[in-house]
Amino acid sequence: MTLRVLVTNDDGIAAPGIQALARAAADRGLDVVVAAPLEEASGTSAAMTAVERDGQVVVHAHPLPEVPGVPAFAVGGSPGFIALIAVHGAFGPPPAVVLSGINRGANAGRAVLHSGTVGAAFTAAANGCRAMAVSLDVLSAGEATAASGGAAVAAAARVRDAERHWPTAARVALDLLPRLTAGPVESVLNVNAPDLPHGRLRGVRRGTLATFGQVQMTVAEAGHGFVRTSLEEPGQAVQPGTDLALLAEGYASVTAIRAVTEVADVDLSGLGDA
Repeated sequence: MTLRVLVTNDDGIAAPGIQALARAAADRGLDVVVAAPLEEASGTSAAMTAVERDGQVVVHAHPLPEVPGVPAFAVGGSPGFIALIAVHGAFGPPPAVVLSGINRGANAGRAVLHSGTVGAAFTAAANGCRAMAVSLDVLSAGEATAASGGAAVAAAARVRDAERHWPTAARVALDLLPRLTAGPVESVLNVNAPDLPHGRLRGVRRGTLATFGQVQMTVAEAGHGFVRTSLEEPGQAVQPGTDLALLAEGYASVTAIRAVTEVADVDLSGLGDA
């Protein structure tokens, strides 16, 4: 039986990364359907938000020029919401696998908690569907900080999208698919690839989560009735063996992560059973 795959993202249906990932999946002979937000939904984590019209969630057919014949939908909802309704048959037969990405920018370190790309994968996994989040490291920390300073800078970065090596991340992701399908359903593979031609990739390595992301949010100013935030580079060195360190060394990084688990190392003795 052909593996049924949903491709989604948080950069929006028009982003180049989702087309590269969908094309790579289709080229491997998988049964692909694409459903992604109408507009960018970065930083939404696993939010369950949707735009309704007359009590119905907005869904439009949105064919992708680089993957003709693959059904694609633009949805008025967050990535996590899209993953959830897909698992319940909103876009045809429920998928066996959700591929979320390719995100514009690395999703690395503990900052993955906030990623809509990873949030869609977490939601799928929590609902019995194997999932992988895929990202391309297209921005350095300095560029990401600069891009946060204005729409013009961010727009200029997007103009360079055609030069990015999306196929590298897509190939790494699809090569890891057998490991994903052989693993436990509740786990997610978080994949980050450097923005390099595949021939220059040093390899794929297991990376641990860095204790921080590429940039960190800080409060720049707080006044009466307002707060102004900014992004800054972390002040600490990248730890060897982490996802961020591997990216800097020219490797693709893969980390197995799990969203919601109970822990046993907190003392709750003496309390009655729930």
